[in-house]
Amino acid sequence: MATLFDSVVRYFTNEEWYFIKMDSRPTLQMNFNGSNGKWVCYATVNEEKGFFSFYSVCPVNVPENHRDVLAEFITRANYGMMIGNFEMDYRDGEVRYKTSLDVENTEINDILIENLVNVNLLMMDRYLPGILQCAYGQVSAEVAIQSIEGEG
Repeated sequence: MATLFDSVVRYFTNEEWYFIKMDSRPTLQMNFNGSNGKWVCYATVNEEKGFFSFYSVCPVNVPENHRDVLAEFITRANYGMMIGNFEMDYRDGEVRYKTSLDVENTEINDILIENLVNVNLLMMDRYLPGILQCAYGQVSAEVAIQSIEGEG
């Protein structure tokens, strides 16, 4: 029986993604080019707990003096999201979008992986302009969210 990591590797191989297997853990690193930018992604598994997670990492770290604005932005962005969420590391300003799936005691399949990955990529691409505007101090979090989600 294939491991969870084997299933994830098979999916990305079949979809013709170029990836690098990380030496230290069951993780794949890859790049993605969206409409609004280019970023690094990580597909990682925890075999023991049966977790598969996919991360899109923002291409810039938020400067310290803009992290509070970005925290407000991702709080506003996360509100009402059904699948996944943004998170920021206050230590270094790294922002990422995370989607994950608990597949303990079940078999993961390509459709589950594809849906999880696609939602992740779409959300990072949709919100990236607002993240960058807040990171560079160009607009408030509220204005950035309104430009992405609309007024209401």
